[in-house]
Parts: sequence; structure tokens; C-alpha cells
Amino acid sequence: MTKALILIDIQTGFDAPFWGARNNPDAETKAARLLAHFRAQSLPIFHVKHLSTEAGSPLAGAGAQIKPIVAPLPDEPVIAKSVNSAFIGTDLDARLRAKGVTDVIICGLTTPHCVSTTTRMAANLGYHVTLAHDACASFAINANTSWSQAPAMTPAQIHDTAVSHLHGEFATAESVDDILGTPIAP
Repeated sequence: MTKALILIDIQTGFDAPFWGARNNPDAETKAARLLAHFRAQSLPIFHVKHLSTEAGSPLAGAGAQIKPIVAPLPDEPVIAKSVNSAFIGTDLDARLRAKGVTDVIICGLTTPHCVSTTTRMAANLGYHVTLAHDACASFAINANTSWSQAPAMTPAQIHDTAVSHLHGEFATAESVDDILGTPIAP
């Protein structure tokens, strides 16, 4: 069994006010802990970044840069995508298979979009997936209810709903502390 870490879209563009409020302000710090662990173990790491094709998107230009807290080292691959899944139109699957990866740990932004889509596809491609749920986050912009009479959900509700839809069928949702085998800080 070979494990790999996939960090999804932890980009500076997600700091823009455009997205609204978010849950889990410590997601990037927790992702950085996973990254440090994988580096220390010399395990495969894949950074993914979204290159938006929409005019004015916060995830284009300078906003497409990966946040410094999880910035890739020169030998760590960066997979560029322009759709929700890190597997569509990229060589991520081929790179994982070339390294003999069977298990992936996924974290990043945003939980109901690119994290969810990549998690689902990884499972469908036969990988054993662990979702580091507390190293992911959702935003208020994800609460669009223009299609229904339902009240808008909070970013935390959106996140929890997305995680609950993935856990058990597509992934095992675990905290970073559980993944790393460390005690939860008081």
C-alpha cells in the first residue's frame, strides 16, 4: 500500500471577499500538518490548482497561486485543472499509478465542489480515499438557493453535508489528528 496526499485548490484567490464567510479557518494550517508529515515520510504529494476560465474569477492570475503555507517544493508536482475534478483533463491518475499509489488522502477547498468531485472520482477509479475533513472548508457563496424555497445553509452546514455525502460511500472522513495518530489538542 502506497499513500499519496492530494491538496486541492489551496489558493490565494480563496481569500477574496467574493466567496463570503467560510467555516473552518484552520483548514490550511491542518493541511500544512499533513504536508509536513508526507514530506517527512518521503511519500508522494500532489498539489492541485484551479485555473479558472471565467472572466474576473478570483482563481485566475495572481489568485491562482498556491498559498504559501502549503506551497510546493520544486520536486512536488502541481496539477493544473479548469474543472471540478483533479482527474479530468490531467495526468493525475497516471502519475498516481506510476508511483504505485493505492490510497489517497484528500484535503483542500472547497468541500462541496472540487474536493467532493475529486474524492468521488478517486473512489470510482479504485483508490482507497481518506478525506481529511478538518483540512477542508466551504464558503457562503456555496449556499445558492435560487432553485428552491429552502433557506440558505451556513458554510458549516454546507461543509458537514458535503462530508456526510462522501463518508462511507466514497471515502472515510477523518480528522487530521486521527490521520496522523496524534492526540487532539485541548
